[in-house]
Amino acid sequence: MSVIDISVQILEKYCLCDNCLGRQFALLVRGLSNAVRGFSIKLAIAMNAHKTIRDELNDRGVAMLRVLAENGRFELASRILEKLGFSPPPPKTCYICGGVFEKLDEIANEVVQLLSNYEFSTFLVGSRIPGEIAEREDLLRSEFNLNLGESFKSEFNRELGKLVQKITGKNVDFTSPDIVVIVDLNSGSIEVKPSPLFIYGKYRKLVRGMPQCTWICSSCGGRGCENCNYTGKKYPTSVEELVAGPVLEFTGGSLVVFHGAGREDVDARMLGSGRPFVVEVKEPKRRFVDLRALEEEINRRAEGKIEVFDLRFSSRLEVKRMKALSPMTVKIYRALVEVEGEVGEEELRKLEEFFSNREIRQRTPLRVLHRRVDKVRVKRVYELKAKLINPRLLELTIKCQGGLYVKELISGDEGRTRPSVSEVLGHPAKCVELDVIYVSEVV
Repeated sequence: MSVIDISVQILEKYCLCDNCLGRQFALLVRGLSNAVRGFSIKLAIAMNAHKTIRDELNDRGVAMLRVLAENGRFELASRILEKLGFSPPPPKTCYICGGVFEKLDEIANEVVQLLSNYEFSTFLVGSRIPGEIAEREDLLRSEFNLNLGESFKSEFNRELGKLVQKITGKNVDFTSPDIVVIVDLNSGSIEVKPSPLFIYGKYRKLVRGMPQCTWICSSCGGRGCENCNYTGKKYPTSVEELVAGPVLEFTGGSLVVFHGAGREDVDARMLGSGRPFVVEVKEPKRRFVDLRALEEEINRRAEGKIEVFDLRFSSRLEVKRMKALSPMTVKIYRALVEVEGEVGEEELRKLEEFFSNREIRQRTPLRVLHRRVDKVRVKRVYELKAKLINPRLLELTIKCQGGLYVKELISGDEGRTRPSVSEVLGHPAKCVELDVIYVSEVV
């Protein structure tokens, strides 16, 4: 049976708009819209009906034109009937979509109005479709044995996307759009979901006594108490907070998530090359940020506590890679070490030789055991340089694998880290001051 014959049978029983009729044959003659397919099918039926009237002078063609006018919502059929002196029937509502495609321009304008509040280069349209639409279409296809169509949802998303693209001049992106629009045909609502914005950079932490990320007060869980001076935080500020404030103002986002390539202790500074980080901005309204101006504003407000530099736009993939590769980074620390007992140059040479490309086995340090799983980590010290300040005070420069606990490398942590500086020197030693002076790139 031909496409025309099947379509006649469908329209004799069901009212279908151009889109919903054409969609049943979407796999035929690619490159056309379903609306054009549906219109073309109806036009062919109307031409055949009109020819029948002229050739055979009977009512069969008139009846078909009436079907087209009523169930096909085909205006040309109504005009032919009027010219022939017949009163055309009023069009019915589309059996499948209920007239949704007639409102597509209106929906597109509403979407564009909502998008005007955001900066974006690419977008993607999605939808939530009433179950009864899919059910009606499935029933029709089953009844007429149709297997050449596509889903209502696919067509709706595509056609709405084309209209939005035409109005805004922005491009559709199916893999990583800047913003996603969800049209809910159940409730009539439209939801705009900006994709997170990722900004990469490096920071130097120039003061001690400040954590990388916000440290919630353990006594009150962030509610505020006497122990935290009712701030809800153990420390007044953090690297994360100093960065997040200006970032939120520049982007209009709702939240900033700070991703660091490892972290230094609260009492350690991060100097030298700086530590790579990525901030993830949730629901940004502005994406075209002047990163140089942002960098200057963060540093101005930080008032010497931190310094950020090398800001650039990033991606979720870079965050994943940074997290995954962080344990493989190379880090260099400078540690001031107090020794219980006197040491000399000979002990320092012995220390340097011993820790040349040395494997270290560390059981989770006692100081972090309350928040880290108790296990043995195997890390490596690549190089250690020692400088004698006085017989009881050393300066160590330690080049090692990311994730090594340097304080415990020095003290031994009651035997949980072996070998240790204390063990090799034969004297208890402890780190009294620590700086990170180099963190290798991991992305």
